[in-house]
Amino acid sequence: MKFGKKTIALIGAVAMLSSVAACGSTSAGDSGSTGSSDKKIELTVWSWDSTLPRTVKGFEAKNPNIKVKVTNAGTNKDEYNALSNAIEAGSGAPDIAQIEYYALPEYVIRGHLENLSDLGASDFKDFYTPGTWSSVSINDGVYALPMDSGPMAWFYNKDVFDKAGVDPTQVRTWDDFYEAAKKIRAVDSYITSDSGDAGFFDSMTWLAGATPFETSKDGETVTINLTGDKNVKTFTDFWQKMIDEDLIDTKTVGWTDDWNKGLDDGSIAFLLTGAWMPYNLLSGAPNGDGKWRIAQMPTADGSETNSENGGSSLVIVKSDDKAKVAAAYKFMEYACHDAEGIKTRVDGGAFPADNDTLKSNDFLNMTSLTDSDGKAHEYFGGQKFNEELAKAAANVSTGYKFLPFEVYARGKFGDYAGDAYTGKTTLSDAVASWQKDLQDYAKQQGYQVK
Repeated sequence: MKFGKKTIALIGAVAMLSSVAACGSTSAGDSGSTGSSDKKIELTVWSWDSTLPRTVKGFEAKNPNIKVKVTNAGTNKDEYNALSNAIEAGSGAPDIAQIEYYALPEYVIRGHLENLSDLGASDFKDFYTPGTWSSVSINDGVYALPMDSGPMAWFYNKDVFDKAGVDPTQVRTWDDFYEAAKKIRAVDSYITSDSGDAGFFDSMTWLAGATPFETSKDGETVTINLTGDKNVKTFTDFWQKMIDEDLIDTKTVGWTDDWNKGLDDGSIAFLLTGAWMPYNLLSGAPNGDGKWRIAQMPTADGSETNSENGGSSLVIVKSDDKAKVAAAYKFMEYACHDAEGIKTRVDGGAFPADNDTLKSNDFLNMTSLTDSDGKAHEYFGGQKFNEELAKAAANVSTGYKFLPFEVYARGKFGDYAGDAYTGKTTLSDAVASWQKDLQDYAKQQGYQVK
């Protein structure tokens, strides 16, 4: 199968907008000049992240022969569509692109990205968290540098929990979560919301230990086994009970004004989401200042494990211009691996993907968030919230794999799951229909399907 000749429809990606990401650590590479050549090199970078442009000034000061232009290509969905079209057309693609971990495999399998192992990235394994490193290590190569991470965490409104008489420290299993949800509902709040988010579904089944997807190393065969994976069923059965008993808000769509209002007034009292969430809460739910706290995710059986939700990487688009490739790698290493570049992004609100930052005292001892006006807020009531988030990152399991057309898959999820959240069908039936769609699509793209 010649992936380079196929145009895979990149539609319906879940827009998870957040200015999160990155890392702080000691430099593991020289960010000096590009070598003995004085040739000027101009790099184009596509990214929706707000912290990446902040690294350009420092990088160019150390590398005067390299000029970097960071272009906001829109949402992740917009960028993926534009990137795929440009690559297939053979012109107009950037030198560097931001790609979320879930979307990375399809670009690798189609042969559109440089293998960074050839440039030295294979030495970075111990630098990054296990979850992020696993996501960029594909088919014995390293095809991206982790830019940020999104380990799942439990964000909760302590005032609502106190009102309901729920002790969050005792909510460790999904059965505990169910019992807590009933008490939260009794005080006219919902423990959380979900109207059919594909990224959330992936994260929760990953948390349950599911491994429904697999792609062979040669890229010819894909396994799609949602209905046969017992751990997928563990989650769908649990979530179906929550839906049936009106214990989660299924009507309020995430990232809307109504959703922010629910978080702000306490009618949505709990979030199961990525570690990039703190600054989004500060801006979206200002009345929650001082009321919210963070804890580890409750799991199906109470075990200490975790999954990722969101997070992105930087990649180099395949090129015959080796000087540009080398220059592009230097910028990526500065933004994602060099101590100065990482700190610039973390100071801008990014959540780290590297171990050194996650272990640093400055990071772990943070108790406040700074808003756009420079005012500090102890949004989490003085809690050292990064201690919990760092622990969440360390607990991420590494066995979960994404489909080589995950962007398409997530775009189709809502077509089937939407009816499950309105009671027109069950979540298990919706997943079965989604599976059939994915299997049919895979065959249309030339994959052997197992």
